[in-house]
Amino acid sequence: MPRPVTRQGSITMTDLLLRQATTADLDALVRLENLCFDEDRISRRSFRRFLEVPRDRLIVATLAGELVGYALVLMNAATRLARIYSIAVSPSARGRGAGEKLVRAAEQEAVEAGRIVMRLEVREDNQSAIGLYDRLGYRQFGTYRDYYEDHGNALRFERRILFYEPSGNFPEVPYYPQTTDFSCGPAA
Repeated sequence: MPRPVTRQGSITMTDLLLRQATTADLDALVRLENLCFDEDRISRRSFRRFLEVPRDRLIVATLAGELVGYALVLMNAATRLARIYSIAVSPSARGRGAGEKLVRAAEQEAVEAGRIVMRLEVREDNQSAIGLYDRLGYRQFGTYRDYYEDHGNALRFERRILFYEPSGNFPEVPYYPQTTDFSCGPAA
């Protein structure tokens, strides 16, 4: 078993706690957003709205009581797709598994909500995030040109998160013989 990476001597990434965000996290979410992003930030008002929409999930990661990351998952009612709309990890917690744990938690939330595929967009110059998504089995399927506020491009990734495994117990299908002199063709 690999040894956990330590932070400040005694705190390890195994101490990272994931949970659903609450309105009490609003200030910390805004602080983290401002720390992690220079542009394309989620506003306080938008965070509040995401907290109030029961279909969407806002998962936070805390380490020693400090909010160090979040993953925002949108789940449109009209599809079985889920989308990681935004994910952020504090610079103090980067490179030690917090992002992966947040993505896995986002996938689990989506599976529990009956979603089949997880999608996301990532800046084409964000090599660390692209490496994470590659490692987790995401595949690139497209590009959005001029996607970000600074006109940067976004790569589109997706991964199937819900898999069907047949049980082997298939219901018996009755046989109905043809009773007419003609057939409607292959659709009949």
